[in-house]
Amino acid sequence: MIEEAEFFLAESRALGRVIAESALPFDEPTLFKDWTPNQILRHLHMWNGAALLSLQDADGFMAMLKEAMPKMMQGGMRGYEDDRFSGLAGEDLLEAWLEGAEETADAFRVADPEARLPWAGPPMSARSSISARLMETWAHGQAIYDAAGIERQDEDRIYPIAELGVRTFGWTYTVRGERKPETKPHVVLTAPSGKVWRFNDERDDERIEGPATAFCQVVAQTRNIADVPLKVTGAVAKDWMSKAQCFAGGAETPPQPGMRRIRKNGD
Repeated sequence: MIEEAEFFLAESRALGRVIAESALPFDEPTLFKDWTPNQILRHLHMWNGAALLSLQDADGFMAMLKEAMPKMMQGGMRGYEDDRFSGLAGEDLLEAWLEGAEETADAFRVADPEARLPWAGPPMSARSSISARLMETWAHGQAIYDAAGIERQDEDRIYPIAELGVRTFGWTYTVRGERKPETKPHVVLTAPSGKVWRFNDERDDERIEGPATAFCQVVAQTRNIADVPLKVTGAVAKDWMSKAQCFAGGAETPPQPGMRRIRKNGD
C-alpha cells in the first residue's frame, strides 16, 4: 500500500472543507500570481487526472500530453486548463475535483510503489507521482488558506513534501543551468507532531534547522525564506534557500518577502 495516497487524500479533503466553509469567491484573485480559486482547482483537477491516466494507461497519457503541450505552449497552462474545463466552476468544480482526488487516491493506494510512470518530465515511480500530487495540493492550497485568513495547522503527512524538498536540492541548480554544489546541507526539521526529521549527513557548517512547515513553504515557493523561522547556516544553505524549487517545470523565482502571506482584514 502507498501511504502517500492517504496523505494526498487527507490534504485534498482538508482543503475542500476550507473552500466550502470559508465562502471564498471562486473568481477572486489570490496572492499566488493572481490565480483564482477556480484556476487553482482546475489546475489540481487537471494534473490529478493526468497522474491517474499515467498509472492506468501510459499510452493514453502520452497521447493526452501530445495533444495538450502545443496548446499550453501557445496559450499558457492557465489558458489551456481554463479552456479544458470551460463551464466547470464554483461548487460544481469543487465537487468534481474532490471526486477526482478520491479516484486518484484509490488507484494509487494499491499500486506498485516502484512502478515507473510517464510524466511531462522524466518518468517517476508511482510513490513519487502521488507524493508530487500531495505537494501540489498542499502548495496551491496555501493560496486559498491565505485568502481565507486561515493559518493552516499541518500534520505529519507533510513528511513526503519535506523529503521531496531535500531530494530536489540538485534540481534547484539544474533547472537554472547552474552547477550543483558538492556540499549538501544538513537539514533538521521539527514535525507538526514534535518529532525531529533529519536529512543528509550531520554537519554544523552547512545546516538548515526549524519547523518542517516553514521548510516545505520555502521549497514549494509559497513563502520567501525571509518570512519563515528557519535558521540557515552556511553559504550553500543560504544560496539554496534563496531559490529552492521542489517542483518540475522551468525555473521559477520565489515570491518577494512579504508577498505571500495570510490576508488580514483590510488587505
